[in-house]
Amino acid sequence: MIRLQRTIKNSISCEGIGLHTGKPVRMKLNPAPTDTGVVFIRIDRANAGISAIGANTAATSYATTLSQNGITVSTVEHLLAAFSGLGIDNVFVEIDAAEVPIMDGSAAAFVRLIAEAGIQTQDALQPVLKVVRPIFVREGNKQLAIWPAETSSISYFIDFNHPMLKEQSLQYQPSEESFLREVSDARTFGFLSDVQMLHANGLAKGGSMDNAVILGEDSVLNKDGLRYQDEFVRHKILDLIGDLSLVGMPVIGHVVAHKSGHGMNAQMTSKLLSSPQSWVLVGASGDTETRRRELQFQHAAL
Repeated sequence: MIRLQRTIKNSISCEGIGLHTGKPVRMKLNPAPTDTGVVFIRIDRANAGISAIGANTAATSYATTLSQNGITVSTVEHLLAAFSGLGIDNVFVEIDAAEVPIMDGSAAAFVRLIAEAGIQTQDALQPVLKVVRPIFVREGNKQLAIWPAETSSISYFIDFNHPMLKEQSLQYQPSEESFLREVSDARTFGFLSDVQMLHANGLAKGGSMDNAVILGEDSVLNKDGLRYQDEFVRHKILDLIGDLSLVGMPVIGHVVAHKSGHGMNAQMTSKLLSSPQSWVLVGASGDTETRRRELQFQHAAL
């Protein structure tokens, strides 16, 4: 359960486009000291820093957006999932635009970047947040819950009114190996019928079949089809991993999600950290109660 913190060994860069802005983006990952967490640095905005914590969640429509001191960075969930899935705790992300590049619509390109940069073990323990009492977020027929457990796991259920989706579910046991094998390359998806609406709202300007699975009335329109028969629920798990990483540390518990999305994921992060009676810190250095209060302050209600 307890391990040492980790960062990347070397700096590494990539280029791409923003899914929603359609604008070119250059991004560079740099090693960071212990207890830094993930920090985005907008080099086009006087090197403004944005910490990847729940209190900085600014928007959750079609992607997760972070904001600090009036500066934003959006569509962070796939990159955050790659960091979380590979156990990268501390990293500086330099970016010259307001949106993380979408790459192929999954976390696969970010996994390759991290592998090329290498992983460096650091000399401080990584605390974990262990859930000891159930916690729930509900909206109509949507629900997200975390149940006490001795290990981490995710049970995810989706149900769309579409012939290609309908009901899908997956039981996921997090590990670096399972992240690489089961969810890291699952792509974001959307419906052709929604494209006009998204464009009218200034979204998905960079979207294409190169970076998303596009669904027509009764079929997948991408020439190469799906990477998994249940790629849709796998991508939902990828998003959830990225969004819950905004807790700021690994979470030990059984996550059960039914038709959850970015908004509900953000609500869970906020509710979890504002409910200290529902969890304990394991492996925290120094005064545990002080660290508990710091978490509550940093992750104020959204």
